[in-house]
Amino acid sequence: MPTLAIVGAGPGMGLAIARTFGARGFDVALLARTPKKLDDLVDQLASEGITAAAFRADVLDRHSLTAALDAARARFGSIDVLEYSPAPHSPVPGFTMAAPSEVTVDNLQPQIEYTFYGAVTAARAVLPAMREAGAGTLLFTTGGGSVHPIPMLGNVNAAGGALRNWVHNLHGELAGSGIYAAHVAINTWIGEGGPEGIPSATPEEIAPLYWDLYERRDQAELVFNG
Repeated sequence: MPTLAIVGAGPGMGLAIARTFGARGFDVALLARTPKKLDDLVDQLASEGITAAAFRADVLDRHSLTAALDAARARFGSIDVLEYSPAPHSPVPGFTMAAPSEVTVDNLQPQIEYTFYGAVTAARAVLPAMREAGAGTLLFTTGGGSVHPIPMLGNVNAAGGALRNWVHNLHGELAGSGIYAAHVAINTWIGEGGPEGIPSATPEEIAPLYWDLYERRDQAELVFNG
Protein backbone atom coordinates (compact mmCIF):
# COMPACT_ATOMS: atom_id res chain seq x y z
CA MET A 1 0.00 0.00 0.00
CA PRO A 2 1.29 3.52 -0.75
CA THR A 3 1.31 5.95 2.17
CA LEU A 4 0.23 9.56 2.49
CA ALA A 5 1.66 11.62 5.38
CA ILE A 6 -0.30 14.74 6.36
CA VAL A 7 1.56 17.29 8.47
CA GLY A 8 -0.99 19.44 10.27
CA ALA A 9 -3.81 16.89 10.16
CA GLY A 10 -7.15 18.12 11.44
CA PRO A 11 -10.89 17.55 11.05
CA GLY A 12 -11.16 19.89 8.05
CA MET A 13 -8.77 19.79 5.10
CA GLY A 14 -6.58 17.08 6.64
CA LEU A 15 -9.47 14.66 7.05
CA ALA A 16 -10.83 15.43 3.59
CA ILE A 17 -7.43 14.82 1.95
CA ALA A 18 -6.97 11.63 3.99
CA ARG A 19 -10.35 10.37 2.78
CA THR A 20 -9.57 11.30 -0.82
CA PHE A 21 -6.33 9.31 -0.87
CA GLY A 22 -7.49 6.58 1.52
CA ALA A 23 -10.48 5.76 -0.66
CA ARG A 24 -8.01 5.16 -3.49
CA GLY A 25 -5.90 2.64 -1.63
CA PHE A 26 -3.53 4.76 0.45
CA ASP A 27 -2.62 4.23 4.08
CA VAL A 28 -2.49 7.52 5.99
CA ALA A 29 -0.02 8.87 8.56
CA LEU A 30 -1.51 11.78 10.50
CA LEU A 31 0.83 14.28 12.18
CA ALA A 32 -0.28 17.05 14.52
CA ARG A 33 0.30 18.42 18.03
CA THR A 34 -2.80 17.08 19.80
CA PRO A 35 -2.97 13.31 20.48
CA LYS A 36 -6.72 13.29 21.21
CA LYS A 37 -7.51 14.99 17.91
CA LEU A 38 -5.28 12.55 16.07
CA ASP A 39 -6.85 9.53 17.75
CA ASP A 40 -10.32 10.75 16.81
CA LEU A 41 -9.26 11.12 13.18
CA VAL A 42 -7.71 7.63 13.13
CA ASP A 43 -10.94 6.17 14.53
CA GLN A 44 -13.07 8.05 12.04
CA LEU A 45 -10.97 6.88 9.10
CA ALA A 46 -10.94 3.32 10.42
CA SER A 47 -14.74 3.34 10.49
CA GLU A 48 -14.59 4.16 6.77
CA GLY A 49 -12.20 1.31 6.01
CA ILE A 50 -9.06 3.47 5.77
CA THR A 51 -5.91 2.42 7.61
CA ALA A 52 -4.42 5.37 9.48
CA ALA A 53 -2.01 5.95 12.35
CA ALA A 54 -1.25 8.98 14.52
CA PHE A 55 2.14 10.56 15.13
CA ARG A 56 2.49 13.52 17.46
CA ALA A 57 4.64 16.31 16.04
CA ASP A 58 5.08 20.05 16.49
CA VAL A 59 6.29 21.84 13.35
CA LEU A 60 7.98 24.42 15.60
CA ASP A 61 10.06 21.57 17.08
CA ARG A 62 12.04 20.35 14.09
CA HIS A 63 13.40 17.31 15.94
CA SER A 64 9.88 16.12 16.82
CA LEU A 65 8.72 16.60 13.23
CA THR A 66 11.61 14.62 11.79
CA ALA A 67 11.17 11.89 14.41
CA ALA A 68 7.44 11.61 13.66
CA LEU A 69 8.02 11.25 9.93
CA ASP A 70 10.72 8.64 10.58
CA ALA A 71 8.25 6.75 12.80
CA ALA A 72 5.58 6.96 10.11
CA ARG A 73 7.96 5.53 7.53
CA ALA A 74 8.92 2.73 9.93
CA ARG A 75 5.24 1.96 10.56
CA PHE A 76 4.13 1.89 6.93
CA GLY A 77 7.36 1.07 5.10
CA SER A 78 7.45 4.25 3.02
CA ILE A 79 6.06 7.74 2.64
CA ASP A 80 4.97 8.14 -0.96
CA VAL A 81 3.12 11.45 -0.66
CA LEU A 82 3.83 14.25 1.82
CA GLU A 83 1.19 16.94 2.29
CA TYR A 84 2.20 19.90 4.47
CA SER A 85 -0.54 22.25 5.65
CA PRO A 86 -0.35 23.13 9.36
CA ALA A 87 -2.87 25.74 10.44
CA PRO A 88 -2.69 27.42 13.87
CA HIS A 89 -6.29 26.84 14.89
CA SER A 90 -5.22 26.78 18.54
CA PRO A 91 -3.10 29.53 20.12
CA VAL A 92 0.56 29.45 19.11
CA PRO A 93 2.95 31.60 21.16
CA GLY A 94 4.16 34.63 19.26
CA PHE A 95 1.59 34.39 16.49
CA THR A 96 0.04 37.71 15.52
CA MET A 97 -1.17 39.25 12.27
CA ALA A 98 0.55 42.42 11.10
CA ALA A 99 0.14 44.84 8.21
CA PRO A 100 3.24 45.17 6.01
CA SER A 101 4.41 48.39 7.65
CA GLU A 102 3.95 46.79 11.09
CA VAL A 103 6.00 43.68 10.32
CA THR A 104 8.97 43.22 12.63
CA VAL A 105 11.53 40.48 12.98
CA ASP A 106 9.75 39.44 16.17
CA ASN A 107 6.30 38.97 14.61
CA LEU A 108 7.63 37.57 11.34
CA GLN A 109 10.01 34.97 12.74
CA PRO A 110 7.30 32.68 14.23
CA GLN A 111 5.47 32.68 10.89
CA ILE A 112 8.67 31.76 9.03
CA GLU A 113 9.41 29.00 11.54
CA TYR A 114 5.91 27.57 11.29
CA THR A 115 5.17 27.88 7.59
CA PHE A 116 8.55 27.75 5.85
CA TYR A 117 11.10 26.09 8.11
CA GLY A 118 8.61 23.37 9.05
CA ALA A 119 8.05 22.59 5.37
CA VAL A 120 11.77 22.42 4.68
CA THR A 121 12.24 20.11 7.68
CA ALA A 122 9.44 17.79 6.54
CA ALA A 123 10.78 17.63 2.99
CA ARG A 124 14.31 16.85 4.15
CA ALA A 125 12.95 14.03 6.31
CA VAL A 126 11.32 12.23 3.38
CA LEU A 127 13.40 13.21 0.35
CA PRO A 128 16.34 10.79 0.83
CA ALA A 129 14.07 7.73 0.66
CA MET A 130 12.15 9.22 -2.27
CA ARG A 131 15.42 9.84 -4.13
CA GLU A 132 16.47 6.26 -3.47
CA ALA A 133 13.13 4.98 -4.79
CA GLY A 134 13.09 7.42 -7.70
CA ALA A 135 9.49 8.33 -6.90
CA GLY A 136 7.46 10.52 -4.57
CA THR A 137 5.15 13.51 -4.29
CA LEU A 138 5.53 16.62 -2.12
CA LEU A 139 2.53 18.95 -1.77
CA PHE A 140 2.70 22.17 0.26
CA THR A 141 -0.37 24.28 1.10
CA THR A 142 -0.67 27.97 1.95
CA GLY A 143 -3.41 30.56 1.93
CA GLY A 144 -4.07 32.54 -1.22
CA GLY A 145 -2.20 35.51 0.24
CA SER A 146 1.07 33.82 -0.69
CA VAL A 147 0.13 34.61 -4.31
CA HIS A 148 -2.14 37.65 -3.89
CA PRO A 149 -1.05 39.35 -0.63
CA ILE A 150 -3.62 40.74 1.79
CA PRO A 151 -2.51 43.85 3.75
CA MET A 152 -3.76 42.65 7.14
CA LEU A 153 -1.66 39.49 6.76
CA GLY A 154 1.66 41.15 5.96
CA ASN A 155 3.78 38.77 8.02
CA VAL A 156 1.69 35.66 7.33
CA ASN A 157 1.79 36.28 3.58
CA ALA A 158 5.55 36.90 3.63
CA ALA A 159 6.14 33.46 5.17
CA GLY A 160 3.73 31.83 2.72
CA GLY A 161 5.43 33.64 -0.16
CA ALA A 162 8.81 32.32 0.94
CA LEU A 163 7.45 28.77 1.00
CA ARG A 164 5.85 29.25 -2.41
CA ASN A 165 9.12 30.46 -3.94
CA TRP A 166 11.03 27.52 -2.48
CA VAL A 167 8.47 24.97 -3.70
CA HIS A 168 8.62 26.35 -7.25
CA ASN A 169 12.41 26.07 -7.09
CA LEU A 170 12.17 22.54 -5.69
CA HIS A 171 9.76 21.59 -8.48
CA GLY A 172 12.34 22.66 -11.03
CA GLU A 173 15.23 20.93 -9.29
CA LEU A 174 13.37 17.61 -9.04
CA ALA A 175 12.11 17.59 -12.64
CA GLY A 176 13.05 14.31 -14.27
CA SER A 177 13.90 12.61 -10.96
CA GLY A 178 10.56 10.86 -10.49
CA ILE A 179 9.78 13.14 -7.53
CA TYR A 180 7.11 15.79 -7.96
CA ALA A 181 6.73 18.95 -5.85
CA ALA A 182 3.86 21.43 -6.06
CA HIS A 183 2.34 24.35 -4.16
CA VAL A 184 -1.38 24.71 -3.45
CA ALA A 185 -2.73 28.16 -2.60
CA ILE A 186 -6.27 28.14 -1.21
CA ASN A 187 -7.72 31.56 -1.95
CA THR A 188 -11.08 31.01 -0.24
CA TRP A 189 -12.53 30.66 3.22
CA ILE A 190 -12.49 26.95 4.07
CA GLY A 191 -15.85 25.81 5.42
CA GLU A 192 -19.15 27.53 5.90
CA GLY A 193 -19.96 30.80 7.60
CA GLY A 194 -16.98 32.81 6.42
CA PRO A 195 -16.79 36.62 6.36
CA GLU A 196 -19.29 38.36 4.11
CA GLY A 197 -18.04 38.90 0.60
CA ILE A 198 -15.31 36.26 0.80
CA PRO A 199 -15.86 33.14 -1.31
CA SER A 200 -15.96 29.85 0.58
CA ALA A 201 -15.58 26.17 -0.20
CA THR A 202 -15.84 23.01 1.85
CA PRO A 203 -12.82 20.77 2.43
CA GLU A 204 -14.63 18.08 0.44
CA GLU A 205 -14.77 20.41 -2.56
CA ILE A 206 -11.05 21.23 -2.35
CA ALA A 207 -9.48 17.87 -1.46
CA PRO A 208 -9.93 16.19 -4.89
CA LEU A 209 -7.59 18.81 -6.35
CA TYR A 210 -4.73 17.21 -4.41
CA TRP A 211 -5.45 13.88 -6.04
CA ASP A 212 -5.53 15.56 -9.44
CA LEU A 213 -2.09 17.07 -8.80
CA TYR A 214 -0.78 13.71 -7.63
CA GLU A 215 -2.01 11.99 -10.78
CA ARG A 216 -1.19 14.65 -13.37
CA ARG A 217 2.16 15.87 -11.97
CA ASP A 218 2.27 18.59 -14.62
CA GLN A 219 2.20 21.90 -12.75
CA ALA A 220 4.24 23.59 -10.03
CA GLU A 221 1.25 25.40 -8.56
CA LEU A 222 -2.52 25.28 -8.23
CA VAL A 223 -4.43 28.33 -7.00
CA PHE A 224 -7.94 27.47 -5.82
CA ASN A 225 -10.32 30.43 -6.08
CA GLY A 226 -13.55 28.58 -5.42
